[in-house]
Amino acid sequence: MNVTDTHKDVTLTVERGLEVLRAFRAARAPLSNAELVRRTGFPKATVSRLTTTLIAIGYLRRVGGGRQFELSAGALSIGNAYLEANPFTRIVNPFIQKLADKLDLSVALAVPHRLDMIYIAWCASARIATLRLGVGSLLPMESTSVGRAYLYALQPAQREWLVAALLEAAGDHAESVRRNLEVAFADLRESGVCMSVGEYQRNAYGIALPIVVGRSNTLMTLNCGAIELDPDMNVIRKRVIPELKATASKLMKELADVDCEL
Repeated sequence: MNVTDTHKDVTLTVERGLEVLRAFRAARAPLSNAELVRRTGFPKATVSRLTTTLIAIGYLRRVGGGRQFELSAGALSIGNAYLEANPFTRIVNPFIQKLADKLDLSVALAVPHRLDMIYIAWCASARIATLRLGVGSLLPMESTSVGRAYLYALQPAQREWLVAALLEAAGDHAESVRRNLEVAFADLRESGVCMSVGEYQRNAYGIALPIVVGRSNTLMTLNCGAIELDPDMNVIRKRVIPELKATASKLMKELADVDCEL
């Protein structure tokens, strides 16, 4: 095997290892090898080899010594190092923490990652039940307010391509996904925001809007939400939307001259 082939093998192994880590999404639930096979599409033997390696280098750990895995400190340290070195999040966090405390909600800023959205900033009021989310959480684009707001703000050709990919991935649920996207887009046209209630996580709601920030005009989405039994969304919308829009305007102004390429 020559040097080029060795390099390709190493690169492929790293890519697959990262794909396994990405499979641990926002819910932060432990996953078995079988679930990792389903989420990544990799062969069972490949997943088994990767999880063994990731445990050995400190990126995964077994839950209670059993057959399920969860992210360990090694994986979390990568994100923490990134956040500490990134001036963008240091600017954003005070704004979203202020909004979270004022509304007693969690507030996040997200960017796309393939067919998901990933939180790059997240804050929560100390007085709410958490949504088991945080920086680095991956949320499905098609079934969350944060994802639908992002789709809406894309250029038509790009939106059409991405929606088609989401519908294909949805399989038998494609028609339901299409209807929910249409409802969200209509809400965004009328009110400037969209919402989801109980779709991604039981008893949880989210309200989101798109923002364009920085010298690069980077499209992101700002959202807030909480867990609440039988929420009165009319009351919540009246309370939340003006504050969410005001914070979005402040963030766009504050980040106007910042390099927001992430």
